[in-house]
Amino acid sequence: MLDSVLAGLAIALSIVSFLVCYFGTRYLISYLPKIKMTVQDYHKENRPQVPRPGGPAIIAAVTSSELLLFVFTGSLAVFSLALVTLISGMIGVIDDLKTLGGIVKPTLLLIGGTPLLILQYLFPQAKVYDPHLYLPLFSIPTKLPLIYPLLILVAIPVVTNTINTIDVLNGVVSGFILIAFVPVVFAMALRLIVDKENTIVFLSVLPVIAASVAFYWFHKFPSKIFPGDSGAMALGAAYGTMAIIGGVEVVAVIAILPAILNSFFFLSSVKRLVEHREIKSQPTIILPDNKIEASQDPKAPVTLMRLLVSGKPKTEKEIGHDILVLTAYSSFLAILTALMTWVFTIGK
Repeated sequence: MLDSVLAGLAIALSIVSFLVCYFGTRYLISYLPKIKMTVQDYHKENRPQVPRPGGPAIIAAVTSSELLLFVFTGSLAVFSLALVTLISGMIGVIDDLKTLGGIVKPTLLLIGGTPLLILQYLFPQAKVYDPHLYLPLFSIPTKLPLIYPLLILVAIPVVTNTINTIDVLNGVVSGFILIAFVPVVFAMALRLIVDKENTIVFLSVLPVIAASVAFYWFHKFPSKIFPGDSGAMALGAAYGTMAIIGGVEVVAVIAILPAILNSFFFLSSVKRLVEHREIKSQPTIILPDNKIEASQDPKAPVTLMRLLVSGKPKTEKEIGHDILVLTAYSSFLAILTALMTWVFTIGK
């Protein structure tokens, strides 16, 4: 009976999250051009001005719905999800308004993971997170009581920044996060079979997905609005937090491999923390027919997008499709990982 009440509550709050993000985004689409907060969509023929950022709508939707869920359930894990999303998203808002440096932004994002650590320390009985890593092919979970808090402190800014780097084309980051959430939800559902206490945490993912769906409606090709750093970072922070409080960290990492590889390629070629906007040699070139080809400049950074067009020029829509297909592949591998983890560890 209690589970059905919680499910009904989560569904109702998901509707709230969807509506807040949907109407909030519509408002931003009309309001941002009035205050000249638009950017050129360089991959379109006529270089239209597109409103940016749409992040405040995502932040408002996720935090409001998760805070309401916390009020009704008292779950500190849900409270931490709201706080991490809010803090990371607001750092993104600052970055949207005044570009933060390549070192300043990840440093500030270290604050993002602190609600998890503080709440776990103050209320250890609440089990905001479980310091065990469930790995496939291992018969017992790996317990990391001392190292795990440090991993959290690093993981939130890393995941947040990683998701932010995949925001390169129309509809990519919002579509990416929706696909990546599939194996996360699947893995959490498997855990729920043996751990009914995790029901509230499992249901808390629904408002995040609802907000992502609402924003994708406007962000899909051709975009009516861009999320900005605030939107991408809020989604990344919510994703990373869900992986931690849901105990599905390994599955979540595998699901976002395309974004991880993109960050790795960029950092290994640039060899320092730097904002993309500070790069002088761009990794791709827009041709007269509006297709995108890889830059031949050896000083240009290597990115996933540059690799995808290294064989032949492609349109923006084709590249976006390729990135989402790669995400679907990595998410399938993540689902297999979740099954293997269940068979060899959780379900034993």
